[in-house]
Amino acid sequence: MSPRPELVLASASPRRIELLALIGITPDRIDPADIDETPLKDETPSRLAVRLARTKAQAVAARSPDAVVLAADTVVAVGRRLLEKPADAAEAEKFLRLLSGRNHRVFTGVAVSVGERVTHRVVDTRVAIKRLSDAEIADYVAGGDWKGKAGGYGIQGPAAAFVLKIIGSHPAVMGLPLPETVNLLAGAGWRR
Repeated sequence: MSPRPELVLASASPRRIELLALIGITPDRIDPADIDETPLKDETPSRLAVRLARTKAQAVAARSPDAVVLAADTVVAVGRRLLEKPADAAEAEKFLRLLSGRNHRVFTGVAVSVGERVTHRVVDTRVAIKRLSDAEIADYVAGGDWKGKAGGYGIQGPAAAFVLKIIGSHPAVMGLPLPETVNLLAGAGWRR
C-alpha cells in the first residue's frame, strides 16, 4: 500500500481546523492562500464561493504539487447582495440590521486539488435570524466577534443566540461542509 499523500489545508481558519478535527482529520500542513477575493461583475454568490475555493486550492497546489490540497470559502448573501467580511464596526452593524428578522443564504464552496485536477462542491444553507434589538446589535458589535467573518457574524459564537432556524448544513455555515469534504478527499485518493 502506498503512503498517504500529504494533506494541506489552504486556510488559517481556526474553525476549519476544529471542524476537521471533529471528523478525525488533522492536516499535515496549513498553508493559507492569499488571493484576490473581489467578486466578479454579475457573479452569483454560489459561483463566487466555488471560484474562491477553487482558486485557493489551485494557488496552494502550485506550491505543493504532490499534496492533496483542501480549500473552502463561505459567502453570505441576502438575495444577490453579498455580505462580505465587514471592514469596520459600522459595516458590521449595517449587516446585522439587514439580517435582522430575515432569512439569508450561506454558500460554502469546498475544493480539493491534486496536482492540476480540482474537484469541488457548493453547499447552500438557509439561515433565519430573529429580529435584533438595537442593544443586541450594539453588544455584539462591541464584542468584536464579527471581525473576519462573512456577513458580520459567526454562528459558532455569541451570534448563535440570533439564529432561529437553519435549513442545511450547520458546519458549512461555520466554514466547512463535512460530508462533502470527506467525499471530495476520498475521491482524490486521500484516506484518514
